[in-house]
Amino acid sequence: MQAGTILFSEMTPPPEMEEAFNAWYDNEHIPLRMAVPGFLGARRYCRKEDGKYLAVYDMESEATLGTAAYREVKEKPSDLTRQMLSSVSGFSRYIANHIGTQRRDGADGDAMEAPVLYAVFFNVPEDRHGDFNEWYEVDHVPALLRNKDWLMCRRFAVTLGEPWDVTHLALHYLRSADALDSEERKVARATEWRARLAKESWFKAKYLLFDRIGRRFVPEG
Repeated sequence: MQAGTILFSEMTPPPEMEEAFNAWYDNEHIPLRMAVPGFLGARRYCRKEDGKYLAVYDMESEATLGTAAYREVKEKPSDLTRQMLSSVSGFSRYIANHIGTQRRDGADGDAMEAPVLYAVFFNVPEDRHGDFNEWYEVDHVPALLRNKDWLMCRRFAVTLGEPWDVTHLALHYLRSADALDSEERKVARATEWRARLAKESWFKAKYLLFDRIGRRFVPEG
């Protein structure tokens, strides 16, 4: 089933608690959510340069987060969960609804299993959503997907989040971070359409690069 909504959640444990944090996340935090109806899967990532961890949860819809089952998990944490959440820093949380997915033709394997995740955030004025979305879908992503290591792009409209005020999130699934230095990306960033948008004051992206860790979580049964 195609995810209608994602939850993009980051946090950074203290170095001395990193092993315990990962054990808690894999053995308690994610499994509890996978047991909530409407959660479809989850994948974890890490940024090597600062030790920040990311979890991307796939859900049927945003309504999943308003169910009694999810509130039970969210509002009645275990002692371990309270301890972990009180110790982390760098917290961010974005809820975003699916706009579209584009995959590279002929890419082998499951792009969701790509070893590198490149997240790009934009804050786009409402009256510029149409032009921005068309540029990303028609001009930008097709140029990126010409690179053999650029496997897929999933795009989302952000409905709620912190700490950044953003409206759009693109998740790019890469076989290698080398794709970011590729000729195809240079071409994608040098089109006339992008140059026109880049002249507008709002056209300032926030970029995050993560390495995949562990396995993909899915609901049991």
